[in-house]
Amino acid sequence: MKIVSAAVSIVKVPLENAYQAAGRQVGANWHVLARVRTSDGVEGFGYVVSLNAMFVGAVAAAARELAGMLLGMSVLDTEAAWQRMARAGDWIGPGGLLHYAIAPLDIALWDAAGKTLGVPVRQMLGGFRDRMPAYASDGFWYSLSLDTLADNARKAVGQGFRALKLRVGNERHPEHEAARVRAVRDAVGPDVSIMVDATETWSLDRAMRTSRDLQDAGVVWIEDPIKHTDIAGMARLSAALDVPLATGEHLYQIADYTRLLEARAAGIVLIDLGRIGGVTPWRHVASLAHGFGVRVGGHVLPEIHIQLLTAVPNAYLVEYVPRSAALLKAMPALSGADMVAPSGPGFGLELDEDAVTRHTVERT
Repeated sequence: MKIVSAAVSIVKVPLENAYQAAGRQVGANWHVLARVRTSDGVEGFGYVVSLNAMFVGAVAAAARELAGMLLGMSVLDTEAAWQRMARAGDWIGPGGLLHYAIAPLDIALWDAAGKTLGVPVRQMLGGFRDRMPAYASDGFWYSLSLDTLADNARKAVGQGFRALKLRVGNERHPEHEAARVRAVRDAVGPDVSIMVDATETWSLDRAMRTSRDLQDAGVVWIEDPIKHTDIAGMARLSAALDVPLATGEHLYQIADYTRLLEARAAGIVLIDLGRIGGVTPWRHVASLAHGFGVRVGGHVLPEIHIQLLTAVPNAYLVEYVPRSAALLKAMPALSGADMVAPSGPGFGLELDEDAVTRHTVERT
């Protein structure tokens, strides 16, 4: 069970259809892919994904330096491994690039640990259910027309989804943001939940006005309406609305989530595996939110998050945006409106090695 090797590579997966997200053009999904191998011949893998190439090389280089620190450790000592890597890089952390470098290694360790024990990660974390409702999050960018949004929504519902998330924040007037929601509502009917993500584009005053219009249009959550650093503003906005605010994906430390929750600034806490630094701290944040009676969700990486969300009692929905599907032999199955957690050991995923080789642009 000792770790005998750890390797890191960069994998670029070009997109057939480029799109605009958070004001940036996206033409490829960039992966920092880590693999760890044990003395028993078990290999685990993990990755983080970026929508552009900036700093991907730096994250990979940092991960390679950290990887050497894992050699000789038991693959089951995930907490000890995380703390060792965090201490080694504390002069550039906590958070930031350090957490992004730790995350793919930490995910790979949990994958290898599950394979070593012969159980899925969700059971290693406690095991609460075997599936979660999923929401479609791909194909609803704010660069799309109302007709295209409506068409994409109909397609998603045809695939079985009963919840969708639209991007907003690019319109000049609040009523035009609400019009995007109503166009989708007209397309999918009254029984599909619609969430919106404003990607931190509004001032607090603008968020107050627009959120009320969106609330009247029937959304079930409003995500990242203002800058995540404005916790007081989020608390004011949360108190003024009937629908919950979803936020947290931009936070890097457990202490950040503590401040967010103490301020009652979020009704749904979102956790990003890259920013928080992998599975090991992710579970601590989920437990913290549970103590405050707040539900949690993941940010992207549904194939990884399904094992985490099905392990905790306060999970809400899994975000379905399959940015890594081209590198896997199969994504976790969808059954109606639910994503089913793979029953295989670890994360229950298998790399398509031909695809990984084809798309790898840098390796150790």
